Amino acid sequence: MTTAGFPQISLAEAEREIDSHIFARHPEADHEAKLLRVSEALGMLGDPQRSLRIVHVTGTNGKTSTSRMIESLLRASGQRTGLYTSPHLTTLRERIQIDGRPLPQEDLIRLWQRVAPAIHAVDAASLQRGGPRMSFFEVLTVLGFTAYADAAVDVAVIEVGIGGRRDATNVGDGRIAVLTPMALDHDGYFTGGLPGVASEKSGIIKPGATVVSALQRDEAAEIITAAAADRGASIFWEGAHMSIEARRVAPGGQIVTLRTAAATYEDVLVPLHGDFQAQNALTALAAVEVALGDGVPRSLDPEVVARGFAAATSPGRLEVIAADPIVIGDAAHNPHGIEALARSLHEAFGLTKVVGVVAVLGDKDYVGILEGLAPILDHAVVTRTESHRALPVDVLVEHARRAMGEERVSAAPDVATALAEARALAAAHGENAGVLVAGSITLVGQARRELAAQAMAPVTEATLSTAQRRHSDEAADGGASEPQPA
Repeated sequence: MTTAGFPQISLAEAEREIDSHIFARHPEADHEAKLLRVSEALGMLGDPQRSLRIVHVTGTNGKTSTSRMIESLLRASGQRTGLYTSPHLTTLRERIQIDGRPLPQEDLIRLWQRVAPAIHAVDAASLQRGGPRMSFFEVLTVLGFTAYADAAVDVAVIEVGIGGRRDATNVGDGRIAVLTPMALDHDGYFTGGLPGVASEKSGIIKPGATVVSALQRDEAAEIITAAAADRGASIFWEGAHMSIEARRVAPGGQIVTLRTAAATYEDVLVPLHGDFQAQNALTALAAVEVALGDGVPRSLDPEVVARGFAAATSPGRLEVIAADPIVIGDAAHNPHGIEALARSLHEAFGLTKVVGVVAVLGDKDYVGILEGLAPILDHAVVTRTESHRALPVDVLVEHARRAMGEERVSAAPDVATALAEARALAAAHGENAGVLVAGSITLVGQARRELAAQAMAPVTEATLSTAQRRHSDEAADGGASEPQPA
């Protein structure tokens, strides 16, 4: 059996071929060539990105949540939608969604068979020039744009992978540019401090586009303003054109009143926790008004707004991923994100004791992350994920001890062991204690998979006594034992 002239392959084979690009070699100065590779591949496929109405989303934190809320509001408004986000927590198909659903398995197979010849051709040409093969993210970007064009979506909501100007997604022509809060992150990628971050992320602003921006620090706002002026783009700012008028905690999330340039929407349920999610909701709502008004804010039916927000989800953002004791996963992976997490954790869950499972990627500000977690964790079980970028456990333990003290830190060789120990320690503290999984998006994804595999099994007496004994022994020894190689 064949599809479009190519032999039929399985889902596993398609995913294996796509995954093979994860370790593609990328030199430090490869960013411009990256855009060339993506453009070449899309050109061979008829430039599907040119047919799309794109809402392009960047920022340091809140990109995925904001993108998901934009998509949900657009869908509630009757639009056919595409949603491209990263990274994924369970399956790469989560990154390419159509009408709120991950790309079906059979569609991924057909899509890969169609796109693969272009990917292989670009790989060969790049290697001949002395460059690398296309990266995993570049390949998925080509797949995403092609899928949305094939599905004839009304609007494609595209989240950048990193930065903006040099990001693979910037081959698309985003008429709406959405900027979530910016802060320092990815030190090896950005230069020039926060202005450098803002300059790179402002690179998604296209000539004549409309910009919707969350509140930014002055030095970032100045860069954004200059970039928009240079490209003849208009800006709608949080504070000047939109604001959160009221906010109160509610079961399952929060009730907010949001003022935009077009209307005020009172007492809207946002089923997500934290003041930062209220800000993301405001930014998303303003972006949808502009998108549906072709650059001019257009008020939405309050029932549509209520329905759109009610259906919004944000996996891995203050998400309850297990119970008895409660386990909360949060994808905060830089100091700015940890700060927002710290503000919101107690408000949302009211825990009296918090045991952390912490792992960080080596290219992140792990010192800043640990310092931000120190005030909210009673104990931290430090580990590492399966990612090849994960910081070694012994290095993270050393810095965690400096931030939190010897007695509040222990080590586990892998995520499954760390979860078992943390759940046991939380269970020992009683019903108002819980586990917080934070420090890496990869960590939250792996924790969700581990807990799903265990069917959220309750902590056993044997596990509890073992963890308590280990914790007592380490405290008596003055800190965590040396971790085993991971």
